[in-house]
Amino acid sequence: MRTVLKNIGQLVTWDENLGEMVILENQDLVIALDRIFSIGLSADIQDAREFDCSNCVVTPAFIDPHTHPVFADMRRKEFELRVQGADYQAIAAAGGGILNSVRSLRNMSEDELFDRSLPRVKKFLEYGTATIEAKSGYGLTTMDELKSLRVIRRLNESLSLDLIPTFLGAHEIPDEYRNQRDKYIRLITDEMIPAVAEENLAVYCDVFTEKTVFSRDETEKIFDAAQAYGLRLRIHADEFTAIGGTELAVSRHADSADHLMKVSEEGIRALKNSHTTAIILPGTTFFLGKCDYAPARRLWDEGVRVALATDFNPGSSMTQNLSLILTLACVYMHLSPLEALQAVTWHSACSLGLESDRGILAPGKRADIAIWNVRDYRDLAYWYGMNHLKSLFKNGVREEYA
Repeated sequence: MRTVLKNIGQLVTWDENLGEMVILENQDLVIALDRIFSIGLSADIQDAREFDCSNCVVTPAFIDPHTHPVFADMRRKEFELRVQGADYQAIAAAGGGILNSVRSLRNMSEDELFDRSLPRVKKFLEYGTATIEAKSGYGLTTMDELKSLRVIRRLNESLSLDLIPTFLGAHEIPDEYRNQRDKYIRLITDEMIPAVAEENLAVYCDVFTEKTVFSRDETEKIFDAAQAYGLRLRIHADEFTAIGGTELAVSRHADSADHLMKVSEEGIRALKNSHTTAIILPGTTFFLGKCDYAPARRLWDEGVRVALATDFNPGSSMTQNLSLILTLACVYMHLSPLEALQAVTWHSACSLGLESDRGILAPGKRADIAIWNVRDYRDLAYWYGMNHLKSLFKNGVREEYA
């Protein structure tokens, strides 16, 4: 049986033929199984279900290309310390930050971690997000990294939400290897990555390339091992200091370079006309109380493909609301509302290698469709901090709780 979305006010999507976002008015959209069958004014279809969109805005479901959703405990105390003036990097250097999350995750069984993560991850759907990239990185032992990735696999099996798994064993140097960096890197390259590949637990390998974490040379070693085992590449680059992470991402044909708050001129030049998507995380800058937002406007004007993500994690960006990220990108990075929508749909799909399947409303594409309780697409960013979702269709099926 087909489903017809009737009375669409504005349908906003990327047009592959025109190479730009378009806004179509007074259209119908027909779903057949898990795919979009047609867009346009439809004749009556026998036995079709109808859904009245009530002149609301319809877009591709959001895609969040950078999240850390599998963790044990919140870090509310660190938030309190930050609002009282403590610096995020100083908290991390004192044993907080990522290593705080590592200690709590190691003490939790796989079943406990799954049970704690399930309701949290399910909430992405309630904000109109149908696909997320999901990283490990709070285990930092072979056993605990595999545990985290197995939880991501179980979440994929339990939810309609699609999780694209990323191995992030190179998220930080754990306490026990503080004076043995080379030994930990060998653990990643010689034990963790082969074990992840053997169980087919990840699509991507990511590295936090930063002055106080993993150097460019160390990242190269990890990337060599990852590619040898068939993993594709992502990178945390140039968040606090510019050490060439963005240039490395481009040279290694990584699918994304993420953060980029401190990206250099050389990094921007490298990204131009490259395969690598710049994933910008304004929620992190906002939540950390920083002022130096990544230069999304400059990157866009230079022809770089820019995507937006929540960076959902317990330490530096505790939100799953991509509509809020749209607002931050417009206000602080000067993207237009339409550009921001492009960044959380089509560009995010490209950053995950999913552009042939989703991130766009067009015949033959996956029927991941968000219907928003607004009359104008600009309201998704304009009415800030709100959840505007009216209904979500995932794989052609309406989510009952959305």
